[in-house]
Amino acid sequence: MVCAPSLIPKKPGERVKTDRRDAIRLVRSLRAGDLSAVYVPGIEDEAFRDLARAWASARDDLRHARQRLKSFLLVHGVHYVGRADWGPAHRRWLSKYSFESPWRQLAFDEHRRTIEDRQAQCERLESALKEAVTEWRLYPVVEALQAMRGIQFITAVGLISELGDLTRFEHPRQLMSWFGITPSEYSSGGSRHQGSITKAGNSYARKLLVEAAWSYRHPARISPAIQKRQENLPRPVIDRAWDAQLRLCKRYRKLQAKGKNVNITIVAVARELAGFIWDMGRIAMSVAQQPQCHK
Repeated sequence: MVCAPSLIPKKPGERVKTDRRDAIRLVRSLRAGDLSAVYVPGIEDEAFRDLARAWASARDDLRHARQRLKSFLLVHGVHYVGRADWGPAHRRWLSKYSFESPWRQLAFDEHRRTIEDRQAQCERLESALKEAVTEWRLYPVVEALQAMRGIQFITAVGLISELGDLTRFEHPRQLMSWFGITPSEYSSGGSRHQGSITKAGNSYARKLLVEAAWSYRHPARISPAIQKRQENLPRPVIDRAWDAQLRLCKRYRKLQAKGKNVNITIVAVARELAGFIWDMGRIAMSVAQQPQCHK
């Protein structure tokens, strides 16, 4: 049994720590049922998570390299007058720009070369990830989540690689708590006080979830991009994705009409989105197992 040290009960007044005392305390806590086991992913799930995290790290490195180059240019008063940064036109402009000082030009070239290396690394890892995900046992869930608004390949892979098997959560509230988007609470007697979200659990997965929730501030509709992602998906998955979009868009409008802060509204939408992700994962795995049952 593996337990998180932060979740092991400990008396505030204890000031003596020995191995014998620790062993006795652990045995008593285990016998009382006060210890909760940590989820340990399987070998395949952990390997896929490592690949997904490597891809996420490469994308962060690429973003940082681009920021360093932009800062370098701004320091020397160089501004790009085009529309979109890092598009084809911007890259052509960077390749043709030059400084008078050879030392400054050398630094500029090294910044550009770093970006090219990071871009190539991202492309290699993305290609490997797209090939590996089709052989992963949770691929049906990754596909199903992409039927939802605000969840594309990057978000779906990032969420499921961190979450693992969604069936380990018996109730959607457990998944919401895992994301750390449930309100903290300090209540006693007849008074009840709820504070900000707990922010417990996986911060990267929580960031992906909140970013996806921002897309529900617009009216519900099936865009061409969503329609393309829903091709060849089971009808129950598509119907549930539409139900989620109707519910979450309505939730956003209702909270905004009450005058809630937009960030509080988005976190509330993200909390309900987590519940739909939990349900979508179960639907996807159930549909994927149906042909096997008939055999």
